[in-house]
Formats: sequence, C-alpha cells, structure tokens
Amino acid sequence: MAKQKVKTGFVCAECGANYPKWQGHCGACGAWNSVKEVRLEAPSRREGFAGAKSAVTLLAEVELEEQPRFSSGSEELDRVLGGGFVPGSVILIGGDPGAGKSTILLQTMCFAARDRNVLYVSGEESLQQIAARARRLQLPLERVKMLAESSVERVLEAAAAENPQVVVIDSIQVMQVASVEAAPGGVSQVRESAATLTCYAKTSGVVLIMVGHVTKDQALAGPMTLSHMVDTQIMLSSTEDARYRLMRTTKNRFGPVNELGVFAMTERGLREVKNPSAIFLSRTGTAAPGSVISVLWEGTRPLLVEIQSLVVDAQYGSPRRLGIGLDGNRIAMILAVITKHGGLVLSDQDVFVNVVGGIRVPETSADLAVALAIVSSLRNSVLPQELLVFGEIGLSGEIRPVSNGESRLREGAKHGFTRAIVPEGNAPRKEIPGLEIVGVSNLQEALDAI
Repeated sequence: MAKQKVKTGFVCAECGANYPKWQGHCGACGAWNSVKEVRLEAPSRREGFAGAKSAVTLLAEVELEEQPRFSSGSEELDRVLGGGFVPGSVILIGGDPGAGKSTILLQTMCFAARDRNVLYVSGEESLQQIAARARRLQLPLERVKMLAESSVERVLEAAAAENPQVVVIDSIQVMQVASVEAAPGGVSQVRESAATLTCYAKTSGVVLIMVGHVTKDQALAGPMTLSHMVDTQIMLSSTEDARYRLMRTTKNRFGPVNELGVFAMTERGLREVKNPSAIFLSRTGTAAPGSVISVLWEGTRPLLVEIQSLVVDAQYGSPRRLGIGLDGNRIAMILAVITKHGGLVLSDQDVFVNVVGGIRVPETSADLAVALAIVSSLRNSVLPQELLVFGEIGLSGEIRPVSNGESRLREGAKHGFTRAIVPEGNAPRKEIPGLEIVGVSNLQEALDAI
C-alpha cells in the first residue's frame, strides 16, 4: 500500500504569514530566517462550532438572546471583561514573565470553584508547585480541579469527564496536538491547539481562558491568527515600581475595549485597587514647578494622574525631547504650538515629560496639562495643587473638548480639587459644588488663566 503523501507549507514563525515555498525573508513582518516548514492538516478534519450543517438565514429572522454572564469573583476583572464571564467565550491573557498571569487566574479559579465547576490545566508547572503557591496565598483549595497536561487530546478527554464550566489553559504555547508534527510553541502547534480548544469551547458553552507568552517587543508570541480566534484579549503589565499590575483589554467582543483594571501585588497575591486615582496622586506635601493633575478616561471610568515636566538649558547643542508615558511626537507638536501661539522660545531647552506611576496616556485629553506643566517648569512657577487640567490642543492653538468632560470634572471634585481649566465645550451648564471651572478656547487664554 502506497504511503499517503504529507502536505506541507511554509509559515513565518513571527507573524504567521504563509508562503508557497521557503524563503529567507518574510515580506509581511520583515523578519529574517523565520519561515519554517510545517505540516498542513486537511481542512475537513475539524468540524464547525455547531457540528451540524449550516443554513442560510435572513438577518432580520435571527432571534436575539441576552448574553448570560456570571461573575469571576473579582470586580476589577469583571470590569475588564465587560461584566463577567460569558459562557462559550474564549479569553486570552498575555503579559511579561512574572506579571502575575498565573497568580490572578489561580486566585480567580479558587474563588469561582465555590459555586462553579472549574478545571485548571497547567503544562508549565507541576501540581505540587501550584499547590504550594495556593497555600502561600491562603486560597480556598477544596473544590479546584487540577490537571498537569500538555496534550490537547488528553485535556479534552478530562474536560468531557469532568464537564467543567470554566477551563484555564496555562499556557497555550506548551500545548500540542498529536497530528501536528512540530515542536510545542511553534506556529502550527499553537494555531492548531488554539483552534481545537476554541471549537470545544464554542460547542460546549465552556468559558476557556488561555495564557499567552509575549515577545521582547511586548507582542503575543505565536501566529497572529491566535488573536483573531479569541473573543477577548487581555494584556497584564506592571508599573515601573512593580507594586501594581495594570490589566487592559485590547479586544473584546462582549464589552468595551481599553478598559483598565488595577491590582496591587502583595504577599497574598493580587488585590484589587478600588480607587486607582488615589494611588497615582500620592503627591508630596511641597509643591514644585512643572507638576499638574489631569484626568484620563480609561474604558468606562475617569483616572486622575500627575504629569510632571522639567525644562532645562540644552547641554549638548541639540535639545532633547523625552517623554515617559506619552507619545514623543505628541510632545514635539505641543512644543511647536507653545512656541507659535504662546510666544515662548524652547528651541534651546531640554524638555522632559513624565506621567507619574508608570501609566501610559493613550488619548489627547492630556495635551493642555502637558503644555501648562512645560510652561510652569520653564517659568519656575508653581501651579496650585488644587488645580485640574484637561483638553486637546490643535495646531492653530485652539483647545478642543474631549469626551465625558462632566464625569472627569466630578471625579476631580470628589478628590478635593477646587479649580479646573478645561475647554469651553466641556464647561457644564450646571455648577459642580466646590469646583471653580474656567473654560478656555485657545492656548493663550489657558496661559492667562494660570
């Protein structure tokens, strides 16, 4: 009997791009020597999610059902997920080594096991290691079901026998499918393992949580198709002082994107931070030039942060512009606007801008706060500690309104701020008790206000 020919293809290990033959350079991501030969599986081997023949249906005839959710036991994790776990959803959690991915999932499963049937699958640690960590964190261990396995087929057999409602795979990079002739962690193994487990989650209604590794560039390791398969993708990172962990969604089919959850790393694991604004506003008692408070909008809530600036004479000819937590191109634009429309010369000054606490500013609402912090440091003038500033700066010097302006102002008033400089479009019609609001339309008006 003739041996069946095995079909192979060539896939980039960095980005997952496919090629008909081997080549040394990937044209999709630019990586060298990353194209590997992999075994291709026949497309008819894996059935669809429903396991039955599909039928064409009019969109208007589709019956809508409310997505049932249940809590993870953590308010911050529920916030990031958009309200809790959705049955049948697939969640991918990535982060640096030591960020706390396994810790937060172990804590979640221990508390969820009180009223849910859960299965924690570990392919990286032994059961003794996990049990030792759980006891050190003083977690309830009685009802958590554990499995140390890296074979997808054996994981599915155990899941069929236990019938869990939540399954954790730690991690997807060590899982392997027997029919794929490749080492664990390779593009083909990660893709096939994730696809098989995703199909199981969709057909059984199980919440599937997969842990993913990241590369040195903070991107998820493995093929890009991994991000497309999952319903929710979460990144877990630490602040610069390593005391806090920031959990942020980059994809969510069942809730808002870029929602932020804050946890504190303690001896007993990760603890929720109910009021994250308080930890990022730990200012010293003595006011200093170049410091101002702004309000960011993270997902569905405001977040108060301190923005600091330092302006000094250029020491090495060409002036430096350095931003930590801010886009460097945005800082250069703000400096140009200050020079053009504020009448201040900064061409011979080194400018450093920092967002305290290791927070990254993904929006433009901090433009006005950055500008006033730079002017404060340049003039060596202290701004009041009770001052709150936000607003977007345009190239012509205009101050543009930002979203959720009134909610930002109320958050500031709740934390004791008494004066706010904001865009005219964000000045509320009704007064906010205890808060004086100054609406400005351009940069010069803002400079006059301070």
